[in-house]
Amino acid sequence: MSIEAITAINRRGEAKTPARGACPALAAPMPTGDGLLVRLRPAGGALMLPQFAALARSAAAHGNGILEITARGNLQIRGLRAETVGRLAADIDAAEITVPDGPAIELSPLHGIDPEEVSDPAAMELALRDTLQALLASPRLAPKLSIVIDGGGVFGLSALSADIRVVAQPDTSWLVAINGDGATATPVAVGSVEAAISAVGEVLSLLAALGQGSRARDIDPTLVQARFPALNDLRSLPSRAAKMPLAGLHRLADGKTVLGVRPEFGQMRASDLSALLDLATTCGATAVRQAPDRGFFFLSLREDRVPAMQIAAARHGFSAQPGESSEHIAACAGAGACGSAFYETRPLARRILAAAPALLDGSLTLHLSGCAKGCAHARPALTLTGSPEGYELILDGLAADRPDERIAGGRIDFAIEKLARSIEDNRGAGESAAACLTRLGATGVSKALRQE
Repeated sequence: MSIEAITAINRRGEAKTPARGACPALAAPMPTGDGLLVRLRPAGGALMLPQFAALARSAAAHGNGILEITARGNLQIRGLRAETVGRLAADIDAAEITVPDGPAIELSPLHGIDPEEVSDPAAMELALRDTLQALLASPRLAPKLSIVIDGGGVFGLSALSADIRVVAQPDTSWLVAINGDGATATPVAVGSVEAAISAVGEVLSLLAALGQGSRARDIDPTLVQARFPALNDLRSLPSRAAKMPLAGLHRLADGKTVLGVRPEFGQMRASDLSALLDLATTCGATAVRQAPDRGFFFLSLREDRVPAMQIAAARHGFSAQPGESSEHIAACAGAGACGSAFYETRPLARRILAAAPALLDGSLTLHLSGCAKGCAHARPALTLTGSPEGYELILDGLAADRPDERIAGGRIDFAIEKLARSIEDNRGAGESAAACLTRLGATGVSKALRQE
């Protein structure tokens, strides 16, 4: 959709609230508690530093100055108004930022620069978009349909779930799998680039036939078997998990370095981002790559300037050191930013970091979800879901799951401290927080929370 069309729609006041599961792209911004939200995935998940700086300035000028990077590595700009969405789109065009139409296709974040990469996912994406252009543009595909192309390397995408996965194999072939992550997706085809693209086209055709909103999990297994008769003969190769954490300095096999940076809980102010980008420019950085787990990589930094970058990052609300406890908290936008949320997630996250470090030993993820939609984390976790009555505690599940315990709003800090104290008191030698919680179970946790 053109900028003129977007602007015309917004001026007429026709930007409607997308249905649950819609993707808040430029053409369909999503109303939230702090205005309209737009989600962007630039081509290849890559931006030159001047482009990222232009985006930060535009977010400050036309939104409320808050940008986010999601668990899938997508950018979000918050606090827009109907009359400013078109201005943001004009700024994006002026900065020569390309945002491909159709479903987002997520690539290994270090594609093209990682010497351990098996095959080039960017080339596969171009071939796939060119060959399947009409199918990818079908209005019958779900707005949030997810396609992952994993070229391997030191930061793969095996932990990222997707409707369709296209994964480079050591023999230069490509494996196509559906509905899951690197360990759980069902393999349907393996072969050359052309064979993989044909298989993706078959899956897209099945989804389009099912109708808008359908995802890979909705495809009848008998249809999959009929389209892919060799399915039973396939053996999914061992998934390649990410070999390194995001945050911190990473030396690649060819001696080059990249610096991984994570905004606190995935959210950053435009002024802080601009200051960090200015310093990165003086330190030799040329580009950024968005990455899953709510962060991005700086490319081409001079290694001798990395310590200064890490200090500056901390000053501006970013983590650039590995092993920080905040990495283990997934927090949604929360009340004030999202109209569905029942509590402010980020202030609670900071209180938990200070008061309950025993929970955050790296063995589990703490998911702070303002409501039952669970936007911040799609996997089972230690979850606190907001509700009209207060909080619902799920020991190992999703935000919408049945709670193991209900906690009144005014008692949440006290309850978290008691839960952390119970873990400290009951944990055996060498036992992780996750293992201790599993052993205590719902009964033990409930007893601990009720103790005075």
